[in-house]
Amino acid sequence: MSAVTLDPAAAPPPPAFRRRSKLERTLSNAAFWRGLAGLLVFLLVWQAGGFLHTSLGIDVPFFSKLPAPTAVAAAASEVVVQSGYWMSWIESIKRVMIGFLIAQLIGIPFGLFLAVNKYFRDIFFPPFEILRPIPPLAWVPAALIFWPTNEMSIIFVTFLGAFFTIVINVLGGARTIDVRYLRAAQSMGATQWHLFSRIILPGTLPSIFTGAAVGMGITWNVVLAAEMVSGGGSQSGGGLGFFIWSSYMGGSMEHIIVGMISIGIAGYLSSALIRLLGERVMPWRRAF
Repeated sequence: MSAVTLDPAAAPPPPAFRRRSKLERTLSNAAFWRGLAGLLVFLLVWQAGGFLHTSLGIDVPFFSKLPAPTAVAAAASEVVVQSGYWMSWIESIKRVMIGFLIAQLIGIPFGLFLAVNKYFRDIFFPPFEILRPIPPLAWVPAALIFWPTNEMSIIFVTFLGAFFTIVINVLGGARTIDVRYLRAAQSMGATQWHLFSRIILPGTLPSIFTGAAVGMGITWNVVLAAEMVSGGGSQSGGGLGFFIWSSYMGGSMEHIIVGMISIGIAGYLSSALIRLLGERVMPWRRAF
């Protein structure tokens, strides 16, 4: 019985692999649809609470004191066409980014020095630990006195909101690196620079981006309160915090919620940008 030979030219070609787009991967992700369903349920409960209060006189805890989502959407449609609203966005984003970037530029090297140099850590860690529990908002009165302008005071308080979180995460990440990696590299003749650039810094990157994401959220919290306390300038350039405060003084609950939602969207987009950058810098973490 003779063996049957197959002609490679007659075999069908393997199917071409097409990489799915980001949109296709998102739409096929069950977590996306669960999150969307949760958001829709929240909006329906919120709308039902407002309807029961206004139409039937039934008080639903928390929701009865809020305007319905339809009223908030109507207020948002009026606000988004005003240039002052978008100027508030620009001012808050500018303050957050300046304070956050300064915190990164100072906090990351400071945390690494604390991790790799015992003498530096013995000198600077105690005062750092004394200052760290102080809430950033407690610095607002002192910042308004010490800094010549409200703008510099807001940026300084915003910087503090991210600085301590970044340093703690960098320090913790660097000190969790297995010392056996360092000893193995030293036994093969690695210099101090090689230890830092090839082991310590890559091993600390996950903690750096975790601290950056957490610090970004704190920064938005701080800038909102700092703009309220300091006044932030005028309503057209006072930032989203001052937009919320002026809406409160004007008795417009719908505009207050529009400002709150704006802060939430801005914070989400900022954190998403950091996560996207982390995926680019650390491609090995995409599998998790």
